[in-house]
Amino acid sequence: MPPRTSNAADPAVTPAADSTALRIAVLADSDTRWKWGALTARRLAGTAGAGPRERPVEISGLLLRGRATPTPRQLAEVGEVGVDAGRVREVTAVEFLHTVRDEGYDLVVLALVGGAVQAMLHGLAALALPRRPVVVTGYVGVVYEKLADGLLLRHGADVVLANSRHDAERFRAVYEGVGADASAVTEAALPFLGGEPHRAQEGRDTVVFAAQPSVPASRAERTYLLRRLVEHARLHPGREVLLKLRSKPGEHTTHIEELPYQRLAERIPGGLPPNFRLVYGHMGEVLDRTDLLVTVSSTAALESLHRRIPTAILSDLGVREALGNHHFIGSGLITSWDHLDGGFRPEPDEEWLAGQGVAADGSYPAAYDTARARVGDLLAGGPLPALAPYYTPATAPGYLPGILARHHLGPDGHPLPGATAPKETGRVRGAVRETVRNAARGAYRHGVQRVAPVIRRMGEL
Repeated sequence: MPPRTSNAADPAVTPAADSTALRIAVLADSDTRWKWGALTARRLAGTAGAGPRERPVEISGLLLRGRATPTPRQLAEVGEVGVDAGRVREVTAVEFLHTVRDEGYDLVVLALVGGAVQAMLHGLAALALPRRPVVVTGYVGVVYEKLADGLLLRHGADVVLANSRHDAERFRAVYEGVGADASAVTEAALPFLGGEPHRAQEGRDTVVFAAQPSVPASRAERTYLLRRLVEHARLHPGREVLLKLRSKPGEHTTHIEELPYQRLAERIPGGLPPNFRLVYGHMGEVLDRTDLLVTVSSTAALESLHRRIPTAILSDLGVREALGNHHFIGSGLITSWDHLDGGFRPEPDEEWLAGQGVAADGSYPAAYDTARARVGDLLAGGPLPALAPYYTPATAPGYLPGILARHHLGPDGHPLPGATAPKETGRVRGAVRETVRNAARGAYRHGVQRVAPVIRRMGEL
């Protein structure tokens, strides 16, 4: 049985076992998606059903076991999401489906990569529950690649959240373009926007570079960005320059990081200047003291823009789809280190901002009204129809079975023979399994961050 999770300061989340409670399960597969999923669940619960003060809410946190399953440190640094990180449970796909079958959830938030969402949709459909939960999914940030692939893998959920008007229009166009039902697309916003508007403080001058695990990917380009950041610190010795990192070496996030900036920083000629630091932790806390946010294409730029913090999108490596900075064309934010070194500060285009869901105009409190109303209607409308993803064994026979098999599900969505792991009988067996899993993850991460780059360099000789 999933743990009951709570935040005593929030009346919308309660640990009480209450038959009238709105019961929500959040399934996530990385630290960032956990943050998105948990906060989305809380925002959707705001007026779902009878509302938080009339109907308590129980949120169960579940992590899908895989290469990017967050560590306790990563969960702790996600920030306040209203769910006790110590009571979040790790599960396989089959264990999750059994939990949904046994627990009678009202709402399920799938905060997963596209293929995992598709597998869970088929697995939930195969359960054929007489009363199934409302299923919600979406994206954790800027959608700049694999738009069609990711969207069609999410098709079939009752609600597919779009983080902006711009995204909602694109999502509907993709679904309608293949003849799929687009009614699930619902405009909302990133659930983790917030914080106080930027105010310059006398004596404070802080520049933050928001690093990304996989953008850019090459050693040369990552080294270039780090070198320019260090040079910026040396040019401005009175300015605090921070490199905001997502993870420590050996940890994984939503994307694989083969060349951690921490390792590259160890090789900077002359060492790092005293006004340059590497920082971790909750992005919101870092933004509290930021006077300029610099990035290639991180979602942190949207958090920064929401708070009206000066924000720069780098063009040094080109404006390319592979980098994701093409998403910011028309924003007025694209610039280079040369210009930033000289004191330039970009000004965002207000029309572009209005379409991106950052709600810098103060409209953010109402951003989830439509999504909450839709979920409320679905919950109040009686038994829901069977889940009907666009991909089926008939429409994608050469694609879907492989996606399902990766999560130990057959083409019909039912668990493959032997996929149901026997229940752990005692602490010793549980400890052994946890040790084996951790060792496997460690070997995988070592291969990604140490062995693979060496093999590639050898291949280039």
